[in-house]
Amino acid sequence: MSVSTLLLESFQGLFDKLPQQVQRTLLLPTVQKGLALLATFQALRTFNGYLSRGAQNNWTRVASWEPSKELVLLTGGASGIGKQIMKDLAQLKVKIIIIDVQEPDFALPSNVFFYRADITSSSVVKEVAGRIRKDHGDPTILINNAGVGFGGTILSEPEEQIRLTVEVNLLAHFWTVREFLPSMIQKDHGHIITIASLASFVTLGETVDYASSKAAALAFHEGLTQEIRHWYKSKKIRTSIIHPLWVRTPLIDTLVQARKHFKQPVMSPEKVSSAVVKQIVSRSGGQVIIPSSYNGASLLRGLPNWIQEMVRDKASMTLVTLRELENQIDAGENIDS
Repeated sequence: MSVSTLLLESFQGLFDKLPQQVQRTLLLPTVQKGLALLATFQALRTFNGYLSRGAQNNWTRVASWEPSKELVLLTGGASGIGKQIMKDLAQLKVKIIIIDVQEPDFALPSNVFFYRADITSSSVVKEVAGRIRKDHGDPTILINNAGVGFGGTILSEPEEQIRLTVEVNLLAHFWTVREFLPSMIQKDHGHIITIASLASFVTLGETVDYASSKAAALAFHEGLTQEIRHWYKSKKIRTSIIHPLWVRTPLIDTLVQARKHFKQPVMSPEKVSSAVVKQIVSRSGGQVIIPSSYNGASLLRGLPNWIQEMVRDKASMTLVTLRELENQIDAGENIDS
């Protein structure tokens, strides 16, 4: 008996167990057409996912992930999302190196090591990279996680904050990759992960420097992927980029306090870390948007201009309202009404 015959008999058996009214409904021509369309859509979605995974991973399989053979270099691992990534990876028994400008205020697991460094300085990154290679060897996984964001209009935000945002969120990626990519190319083994944001696709008022840096981080990821693939012929090095929406960190304290007035999802660092760890352990490259219900954000700039402006207007007005609420909080007023 063929597999197709077994499947048909199984479906027939399930169908026969349904109530008569349900059976009659399913046999209606309109319902059957709808089910056919649904099945076609699901098949196309599955095939699209297959094509995307293949293209993002050079149509090349790699060996299963073995923690004992990896060395993770994590920037900004002393707090926020980076701290959670460190904790989750540490449980997998992989050795982790944290680079951060601030000292951790918690005890490090035995397989985690900390190096204090200002990643905005290429010379500092070069110096600390030399020490890391001497002490631990060449990192095989680079997670460019460190990020800052201050908020403020183009006219009001201090120049030093604008410069720091771009230097941490973008330029530091150049300095770390220049130090740690060559050994990955030599071994044709490695993974570079960029922590970006939904702001890579949508720029709002008071986030211009931050959104600019995250849009540039996306461009960095795309160009890096092309150079690794075509210039250095490394088919087994993976590149991933993660675009979270709002994440519950000190950067968005105002949003948390005004939760009643802010309707967009606010995620925990655990959810972002889970996405990063999944990319690492599966040894898969690609683009991950969190939550997945916002996957359409990457299409925004391809939509008609009036739709783009409507989306940005709505989101920007939310920030205007939150700024007013923040002023109320600072003044000690109640914002629950």
